Amino acid sequence: MEVREHRDDLVRRLPALRLVFLIVVALIASCYWLVQVVHGTFYRERAENNRLRKAAIQAPRGLIYDRHGRLLVENIPSYRLLFDRSRSADFDASIRFASQVLDRPADDLQRVLERARGASVYKPVLLAEDLALAQVARFSVEALEHPEFEIDVEHLRLYRHGPTTAHVLGYLGEATDRELQLAAGELGAGDLVGRRGIESRRDSYLRGRDGERVVVVDSRGRLREEYGNRQAFSGRDLQLALDLDLQEEAARYFENRVGAAIALDPRNGEILAFASSPSYNPNVFARRLDRDQWQNIVEAPNDPLQNRAVQNTYSPGSVFKIVVAVAGLEEAVVNEKDRVFCRGATRIYNRRFRCWKAAGHGSVNLHQAIRESCDVFFYHLGQKLGIEKIAHYARLFGLGGTTGIDLEGEKRGLVPDLEWSLKARGEPWYPGETISVAIGQGPLLVTPLQMASLMAVFANGGYRIEPHLVARDGTAPRREVAVGRASLEVVRKALWAVVNDRGTGASARLRNVDIAGKTGTVQVVEQKAWIDSSELPFEKRDHAWFGSFAPAEDAELVVVVFVEHGGKGSEAAAPLARNLYEKYFNGADGARDLS
Repeated sequence: MEVREHRDDLVRRLPALRLVFLIVVALIASCYWLVQVVHGTFYRERAENNRLRKAAIQAPRGLIYDRHGRLLVENIPSYRLLFDRSRSADFDASIRFASQVLDRPADDLQRVLERARGASVYKPVLLAEDLALAQVARFSVEALEHPEFEIDVEHLRLYRHGPTTAHVLGYLGEATDRELQLAAGELGAGDLVGRRGIESRRDSYLRGRDGERVVVVDSRGRLREEYGNRQAFSGRDLQLALDLDLQEEAARYFENRVGAAIALDPRNGEILAFASSPSYNPNVFARRLDRDQWQNIVEAPNDPLQNRAVQNTYSPGSVFKIVVAVAGLEEAVVNEKDRVFCRGATRIYNRRFRCWKAAGHGSVNLHQAIRESCDVFFYHLGQKLGIEKIAHYARLFGLGGTTGIDLEGEKRGLVPDLEWSLKARGEPWYPGETISVAIGQGPLLVTPLQMASLMAVFANGGYRIEPHLVARDGTAPRREVAVGRASLEVVRKALWAVVNDRGTGASARLRNVDIAGKTGTVQVVEQKAWIDSSELPFEKRDHAWFGSFAPAEDAELVVVVFVEHGGKGSEAAAPLARNLYEKYFNGADGARDLS
């Protein structure tokens, strides 16, 4: 009777037991489905990550040489810290530890990681660069406790000649968020890209392609074996046309001056020297800048980051007279025999215009007017030509447009005319302004590089060349200027006289090299009476120009020098040009055979 009662009770409970069994089986199946199907990829990657570790192999950036094969930029090893978020057991603790060792605010490190939020959780993120050996040792000792940190060796950019070549080479900086978006996967958070100079303009050529190293590690992160590598490809090396000797000579001259100097080959446009002063040390950008360091650079006097050779525009001063001279000859409003009497001033449009020489030049023809830079002669020539014709010839010589140099940020300058006056100023052009433009003043603006291109046309017999810093194979393209060769020859002879026959550029003269050139002095503030510029406050002193080429009959080198507030072109700018010609033609140890 008792057995029967127990069996009946069991039979009554059997459906409930079956239900419990089915629920347990369903739960097990659901968990299995979630793990294997829904989150299968996640757990498979996580399991794989416990065994395999990937690390980027940084591709060394290409080296940069001068025209003689002398190294300008190289790479030196430096330690950097990578952070693998997937291996961090406690994210906040990891950041606190890194903050302590690196002596950097945790918020700063958080911002670095925030920028890499879109990257794979398994991809290490660059957290810090240029670690000290003590910091490397600390992370290595704590590797078992903090396997999320890896020490990697990177190639740090070293600019061997610092400020001397800074405006040519530029520097490297961390890719911005926008650059990361535009790079479509080619750049990662923390990657460096070129900033300014050749580093920026030829960034993709120099950068190369990073590789990847995959290693097998144990549960504590210790290396067991290499699993496989993807090779890194170094960036390509680059040879510049720059001559380091000339570049150093120009940099020395500008140590306590502000301005720019360019030396180029008028036959092919190769730039042998390209100086802008003040300059900066690009090596400071190879390491992380703090806010104070950056502020010191951007707030330094005279803006050292500004490339004055291509990004600043100035009045060309009397160097522009050679354009007006050609325009007058081509338009037949002057010939070589025409003369103007200079008394030190003249009256045009009922206004008195002064010559730079208060006593006057007396009776001068075109040759003498260029040689002695007589303003009165060119006032009258400019009046005969008018602003439209002057502007036409200025543009023929390349003014008012970019030269095409392989640098970013080149300014176009300004060649004013009637249309410009109405559009830009909303008022008509005044005839008196033409008189000022005729001697390179007024609203006319040029860059030092444009002036070098202008002098190249006279040096090479009538061709516009494309100035460039990177050496090229083969013949460089050049464009013929649509002016008569006879007109160019008249001006070229006068330019020789400027330096060699009692002209204003005598201070540039060399004993064994025929240099042709033109001085220029630009008034910064209007003066009603003649005042020696050196007696004025520095910021009101005249700017100094000297444009030149040599040898005069078969030019190999054009040199243009501009000194801000330097005073007279003959005193402040011409001596540097002479030094550069001396270095180029005579070298350091004696005369060069010019036959």
